[in-house]
Amino acid sequence: MSPDRPGGEGRAVPGSAGLSRPGLRGREAELERLRALVEAVRDGEGGAIALLLGEPGIGKTVLMQETVSIARAHGFVVSHGRAEELHALAPLASLASGLLHGDPPLLSSTDFADLAGHHDQRIWLVERLAQLIEERSAGTPVLIAVDDVQWADPLSRFALSVMPARLLSSPVLWLLTGRNDPEPYGQGPRTTTLPLRPLSDTALAELARDVLGGDVPTQVAELLDGAGGNPFLAAEMLTGIAASGAEAPEPPERLVLGVRDRLADLRPDTLHFLRIGSVLGRAFSLADAAALCGRPASGLSAEVDEARAAALLHDDGERLLFRHDLLRQAVYADLAPSVRRALHREAASRLVAAGRSSTDAVPHLLKSAESGDQEAIGLLGTAATAVIAVMPDLAADLAVRALELVPPHAPMAFDVGERAIVALTRAGRYTQARDTGDTLLARQPPLDVFARLQSVLGDALWHLDDVHQLTRRSTAALAAVTDPTIRARLTARQALARSRGRDLGAARETGERALAEAERSGDREARVLALWCLGEIALNAGDCAAAVEHHTALSVFDTAFLPEEAVARIHMDDFDTVRRLLRTAGDAPLRPAMLIWAQGTLNMGLGRLDDADADLVTAERLEADLHVPGNLVNIRVNRGLLAMLRGDRDAAREHLDVVRAAVAERPNTGNHAAHQYFEAVVTDADGDHAAAAELVRSAQRDHPFLRWRLLRPHVVQAVRIALRGGDRNLAEDLEAQVAEHATRNPSVPTVQGTAAHAAGLANADHGLLERSVRILLTGPRPLPLAAASADLGRALLTAGDPAATLALTRAHDIYAQAGADAEADRVRADLERATSRSGRRTGSLRPRPAQGWDALTASERKVARLIAAGHTNRSAAEALVVSPHTVNTHLASIFRKLSVRSRVHLARIALAEGDTATATGG
Repeated sequence: MSPDRPGGEGRAVPGSAGLSRPGLRGREAELERLRALVEAVRDGEGGAIALLLGEPGIGKTVLMQETVSIARAHGFVVSHGRAEELHALAPLASLASGLLHGDPPLLSSTDFADLAGHHDQRIWLVERLAQLIEERSAGTPVLIAVDDVQWADPLSRFALSVMPARLLSSPVLWLLTGRNDPEPYGQGPRTTTLPLRPLSDTALAELARDVLGGDVPTQVAELLDGAGGNPFLAAEMLTGIAASGAEAPEPPERLVLGVRDRLADLRPDTLHFLRIGSVLGRAFSLADAAALCGRPASGLSAEVDEARAAALLHDDGERLLFRHDLLRQAVYADLAPSVRRALHREAASRLVAAGRSSTDAVPHLLKSAESGDQEAIGLLGTAATAVIAVMPDLAADLAVRALELVPPHAPMAFDVGERAIVALTRAGRYTQARDTGDTLLARQPPLDVFARLQSVLGDALWHLDDVHQLTRRSTAALAAVTDPTIRARLTARQALARSRGRDLGAARETGERALAEAERSGDREARVLALWCLGEIALNAGDCAAAVEHHTALSVFDTAFLPEEAVARIHMDDFDTVRRLLRTAGDAPLRPAMLIWAQGTLNMGLGRLDDADADLVTAERLEADLHVPGNLVNIRVNRGLLAMLRGDRDAAREHLDVVRAAVAERPNTGNHAAHQYFEAVVTDADGDHAAAAELVRSAQRDHPFLRWRLLRPHVVQAVRIALRGGDRNLAEDLEAQVAEHATRNPSVPTVQGTAAHAAGLANADHGLLERSVRILLTGPRPLPLAAASADLGRALLTAGDPAATLALTRAHDIYAQAGADAEADRVRADLERATSRSGRRTGSLRPRPAQGWDALTASERKVARLIAAGHTNRSAAEALVVSPHTVNTHLASIFRKLSVRSRVHLARIALAEGDTATATGG
């Protein structure tokens, strides 16, 4: 239905006197606020969100329709759609109802078909949809209105929760109506929430005069009290009064003088037809209603005509619609519960028989299916499989409901239960997945079924960090399994569990056996698991070349694992290959958050701290959008360490608070180790060196498998912490470990240079520090070179060697270029001591301001210039060879630092700065 057509809240009823301002009595203040938003967006003030909230019939729809009219009058392109209660399983249906209609439509059918082809990639789909809307709004403001968002399908809800913030700099106004629950749409900036309250007595009196004309009799005013200030209910009462006078019987509870009268006057066949329609939803096709009535559609013309004449239905040319959902509810409520259930079940069967998809039938099954209904169990399972990629939570709910319908001791319970475990795991509901599996296992299934269930439970146990149970269960299942495919999967999971132990050699042997079994069985899942666990084992053991070998094989086999290959190659200092990999990731990467994490890891290696921080912010935002913050601790630890390099202790402590909360909520072993190391760095900076050294020691002692995952990039700092804490044994232990790591990785300059650096610090050996600098000069990482140069310079300065100045100058310049202001300032103090002997002085770094053009980083300036020159986010990303998600992050920072709200304002500032001429320059 196009909501611009008749049928919204508060519309005048055909044949009535009509309202001069239908539904707008008492809503003048809200309308003016909406008009002001339309004008602000039109005038280049950026995007905005308006939420109209309230009970059914309170006037939301008619306010939306009036705002649509105002926007059209101001030259907006309008998308006006409505969510339907029974269409919640169709991905993007709620948004598509408006995007594909209009004059002109906001989206072409070709554009939408392209989006639908990627419906399994939520982040890509929403980003691409935002790009299309951004491009469309470049010359014309856009209004996107969605009525009844409480019924929106999960993918539309996801898009509506993400896109308004993404398009905040574009002239796009989002207008959403719903019940009294704004989440998740009202959390962004520039959101106006308008809760619609009951009409005042004055407004009700004006409404009565609109309908009845002249003064309102006292008796009518008393009857209107029963409407509770709800304009739709009041209008229905007034319609009834206009038709039959104020002496008619008093309506029950608040409603239905007009509705009851109209229903009572209908022929029995029409009333039955309306009841069938109420089961099918607010909007339904005549063909579906005819099928459920058991009559040909051509034989229902009299019923349709009578329902329309009674102002109960509207025909939009494609479907029949109840004029208001309250009318549908009134008809639906007249059905006995058992009749409703039977009609919903019959509706599901007839929809399937007519060739409709399971997603059309399932909403009816959820209201009607009973235990043992095998057709319902099958359809729920099919629907869960259809939506799991894009709406995993919904898929989990459907799969669980299917399992609930299976009789407790039916053999099919194990197959249905297995699908439920998989869906729950995909949705991140790991505890529920484990509990579901344990309930099934308690029924003592056959041995092969036991093994299969333990295999699918392995993923949930891994995410729950329950390595002990994963080891115990996979070992028990391997003793029972006969299916070679399940055996290969179980062996891979056993290897994965052993990767968290002390004997990584045994873990590697198990992983290699798993890979051989996977190749023999030809099972894709087993092969992916085996390659991935072998890569993890290699990283845990510090064997960079083996990690690259396994992760490259995995990435070739499944491109979703390209980020793992990129990170493994970063550990090998193979930055050129990593750049090529990231450029060839394609326009629709399957795991964008992980890909941007890899980009951030590369930028940290390159010493581009501002870019690395922007990448980490972007990765965290993408994970938050998907509600799967699996990498949050690592992201915040790295952002905290970057803040320490910059000297921003307050920001570092904010990141540490987030890490503490995340670890408390999910005490993952790896998260705990990363947390301990970060605590050590902050504690050391606060002056408690002994406590900091103990934190480093505990990370080494409690999490041996993470030794090189954690300390590989930080071992020199860990040695410093040990020495400052007076723990020479720890320093020597770290030195021995890094020497062993260098032996395993002879071709990696950073590993070799870092080993020499750590040994030079631990032994106060100038020669080793000089060797470290020589090696690191051949590698791609500037920050380890700066650290080694600084320590060498300090050692030479203490010895009175004039070569100290060269080493300290190199360190200072690298740190300053990277934006590591705290380290640069420390080196500058040493450099001043060195240069004071020759009468030279070094200039101090001027801190970057927090606001204004000078507050922008180099990358932010590039983005600002491109956007000011007319680029979209997508074209700016292509020009800079970065992700559009990263451009979004830069833009949000630019707008905050410049205190602007739109691209128009940004362009003015860039023009004033004379900074748009070299759009892709530095």
